[in-house]
This record gives sequence, structure tokens and C-alpha cells, in this order.
Amino acid sequence: MVEKIFDPNKLLLIAGPCSLESEALCETVAKALVKIQEKHAHKVTIVFKASFDKANRTDVHSRRGLGLEKSLAIFSTIKQHYGLPILTDVHLPEQAPIAANVCDILQVPAFLCRQTDLLEAIAKTGKPINIKKGQFLSPFDMKFVVEKLRYFGAKEIWQTDRGTTFGYGCLVVDMRSFPIMSQNDCPTILDVTHSLQIPSSGAGTTGGDRQFALPLAKAALAAGAHGLYIETHPNPSEAWSDKATQLPLDELPDFVEKCLTIWSAERHNF
Repeated sequence: MVEKIFDPNKLLLIAGPCSLESEALCETVAKALVKIQEKHAHKVTIVFKASFDKANRTDVHSRRGLGLEKSLAIFSTIKQHYGLPILTDVHLPEQAPIAANVCDILQVPAFLCRQTDLLEAIAKTGKPINIKKGQFLSPFDMKFVVEKLRYFGAKEIWQTDRGTTFGYGCLVVDMRSFPIMSQNDCPTILDVTHSLQIPSSGAGTTGGDRQFALPLAKAALAAGAHGLYIETHPNPSEAWSDKATQLPLDELPDFVEKCLTIWSAERHNF
């Protein structure tokens, strides 16, 4: 039986680079995450994330990633050296059991959150699942997504909001989402990074504005979110994807400190 990863007495922090670009990048980020974990061991559960394939890039010529086989070898190394649980997203049913051999949590991308065959394949691995709310769904609709996963045997389900499409090129985060989705008896998370996106705003790339990362994160925690999803990179301007919204790695420790203040205050009802 898979041991539960989410601890309701700790802030859940999913963090890492958007794309798995190299083992060296993952090592750099993992070292920083371990330092944060050691400093806040009684307050934070940190999960390392990276994507082996960015399967929905805007431009057909954009870099997608290292692929599943090479990435799993890197994930295995990170897990062995740093002891962090590993999360990655899968896009096809056949990828789920392969990724589950190494990864501790499997993620369903937002655009695929209603794909029944994919949900079934991931649920049947027995691994904890992080499912992102589609940009096209209301928080009320997540009830049916969770019901599908439970029908197929999923035991630990996390729900992540990454913003909702509002007109052309804009996403908004409805802070009601967190108490609404909590009614499904699953932890709720804000994907800070992707909520900051401005889709297709950069001539074939997705733009965004990271200056709003902290206000959004603090607001979500004050609204009752159980965790945060933050993509981080030592030099976002050189990242393969999400250059405009990934948090610089050297800013992450202070970011977490400030978020913990709000998380602690909310737990004590201010």
C-alpha cells in the first residue's frame, strides 16, 4: 500500500523547474529545496516536480523536453540523493505505469483533466494523484473529476487550480475555488506559476507576469488552500519554457517564508 504524502499539518509545496532540461539543473534546484525543507521540517512537505515532456507547447518548434526514459533516470538520481518525493505529469495512458515505477505522485495536466482513459490508467497505478482543474472548468465541476478517479480506485487525490480562462489571453483565479473544491474531501493547491500566464501573448510563446506570484499565493492560502505549486529556475530567462512566470530560485526561500506566515495565520483563524 502506498503511504500518504499529504500531511494536513504542513504546507504542501510542489516545486521545481518547468521542463526537465538536464540533471545538473535538477541537482541545483533539489539542493535548494532540501535546504528549505530542513529549515521548515515541521511546517512544510516539499515535492520535487519537473516535466519530461511539454506536450502542449504553442509553437511546433518549441523544445518539449528530454522524454520519459532519460527523465526517469534523472528522477531516480534526485530521489536517491535528496530524498524528495517526485512528481511528474503524464499525457498518455501507457505512460502512467512506466512513470509510476520511479515517481511518487502522478499529475494530470489541466487540458486532460476529463480524459477518462488517462484518469483510469493513473488511478490504477495506486500512486497519489495531482489533478489540475482545466482552465475551462468551474470549481464545482471538479466534483465529477474526483468521482471518476475514485471510481477507478484512486486513494490520495490532490486538486490544483491554475486559473480559469477569462476572455482572450487572460486567466483569473477565483478564490472561492479552494473552499468549493475542499468539499470533495481532497487537498486544494494553487498552481502559482501557471495562473500568472498570459497564453499565446509572445508570438508563439506563452507570456506572463511573475510580479504577482506572491499576492496570488498569499490570497490562496488565506482562502484555505492547502498547498502551492511553484516552478522555479536559477535563471528563468534561459529556461526552456515559462520564462516569464517561473520564480528565480534565489527568491524561493523568502517566498516560502512569507507564504508560511499566511498559512500559519489562516490555520489559527487569524
